[in-house]
Amino acid sequence: MSSKHRTWLINKPFVRDYGMIFVLLVLASLFSVLTIKQQHPTGEAAGRQVADLIISQNGRQARVLIVTRNTSEDLAFANGVASSLIDAGATVLDNVNGAASDAKRAIDSILASGGEIDAIAANDVTAKWPVYDRFPSVGSGKCVVPSTYTWPDFLKISNLLGVANQTAIYAIIAIGMTMVIITGGIDLSVGSLVALASVGTAIMIRDAGGGAHAGLSMVIGAAIAGIGICTLAGAFNGYMVTTFQLPPFIVTLSMMMMASGLSYRLSSGRSIPELPTSFFWLGRGEVAGIPNPILLMLLLYIIAHIAMSRTVFGRYVYAIGGNAEAARLSGVPVKRILMSVYTICGALAGLGGIVLTSQLSAGDPKFGLMYELEVIAAVVVGGTSLMGGRGKVFGTLIGAFIIAVIKNGMNLKDVDPFNQKIVLGAVLMLAVLFDTLKRRNSRA
Repeated sequence: MSSKHRTWLINKPFVRDYGMIFVLLVLASLFSVLTIKQQHPTGEAAGRQVADLIISQNGRQARVLIVTRNTSEDLAFANGVASSLIDAGATVLDNVNGAASDAKRAIDSILASGGEIDAIAANDVTAKWPVYDRFPSVGSGKCVVPSTYTWPDFLKISNLLGVANQTAIYAIIAIGMTMVIITGGIDLSVGSLVALASVGTAIMIRDAGGGAHAGLSMVIGAAIAGIGICTLAGAFNGYMVTTFQLPPFIVTLSMMMMASGLSYRLSSGRSIPELPTSFFWLGRGEVAGIPNPILLMLLLYIIAHIAMSRTVFGRYVYAIGGNAEAARLSGVPVKRILMSVYTICGALAGLGGIVLTSQLSAGDPKFGLMYELEVIAAVVVGGTSLMGGRGKVFGTLIGAFIIAVIKNGMNLKDVDPFNQKIVLGAVLMLAVLFDTLKRRNSRA
C-alpha cells in the first residue's frame, strides 16, 4: 500500500476514532482459537440432560444416586437432575453435595439398607472419583455424565460476562480520565481516590449506621458521601491546576499520596468488612442475567458520549485540548471547564470505589492500587492522544476491553504474570507510537 493510501485510510473518521475496534476483534478471534477445548456442561440444563440419559438407559423405575460438589453450578446441576427424575417417576436415592468421602458414606448407607443403585448422576469431576470402584455392585461404569462439546473457553458466556464485569470499574473511571487527557492534562490520583471512597463509605456505614445492620437509606447516604469526598478532591485538583497554573502531573501526584495516606490513616491500615447485604446489590446484583456494574458502565458511557459529542461542554473540552490559549481568546471559559473535568474525574473514581467495595464486600485502603496506570492505558490504547485535543469516549471503552481481553486470554493460557506485564507494557508503547504516527500523517 502506498504512503498516500495509508494516509487516506488513517484519516478516515471511523478508522481514526475507532480503529482499535479491529484490534479488539482480532484479539478476540485469536484467543478464541487458542482456547478451543472440550467443554463439560454444567448447571440445570446439563442436569436435565443427564436425567434424560438415565431414563433412556434404565427406564422410568431407575434408582439413582446424585453426586456433585458443593458449588453453585453443581447444586444447579443436581437440582436439574432431581426434578427431571422425579417428574419421570424415577427414584432419587440420595443427593450428595460434597466430597468423595460423602459419596462413600451415601453408597454405604444405601447398600447397607438393601438398596440397589442403577445409575449415578455425576459431572465430569465427580465421575472420576475412584470411590465407586470400591463397591463391586456399583463401579464407575454406572456414572452418567453430560455429553461434551468443543468450544473456546474465551467465548463461554460466563467468561465474557466476567471480563466485562471486571472491566467495568476501570472503564467507569476512564470516562473522567478521557476528558482530562483530551484537555491535555493527566490525573494520577484516581487509584487512591478509589481507596478513599471505599474506606470513607465503609467507615460511615460501620460507625454511623450500625455496620452490617445499617438500613438502605444509610447505605445510600454513605455511598453518596464517599463519592462526594472524591468529587471535592477532584475539584481541588482542578482548582490548583487552573488558579495557580501548577502542572497536572504534580498536583494529582500529590493528591494520590495524600488520599492514599488518608485512607490508611482512617482505616488504621485494616479492611472494614462490617457492611450490610443491601450494599452488595450494586456490585453483585444482576438485571436479566447481566451484572449491575456492566449496566452502570454502559449507561455512563452513553451519557458521556452525548455530553462530549452533542453539547457545548464537549466542544469546549476539545477546544482546550487543541489550543487552550486560542480557546480562551475565543470566549471558552477555560478555567471553569478544566475545573469541571477534574471534578468529574474525581467523582467517577469515587463511584468506582463504591462499586469495587460492593463487589468485594469490604472497604480497604489497598483498593485502587495502580488503577491510575490501568485507566490511563485504557484511554491511550483507545485512541485518545496524550497531547490533548483528540479522543473519543467509546474509543476508551474499546481500549479498556482490549486490555481486559489480553489479560483474560493470557490467564486462560496460563501465561506467567511477569510476562503479562511485559506484554501489557508493549501494548501501551505501541498505542503511543500509533498515536504519534497518526499525528505525523495528519500533518503531511
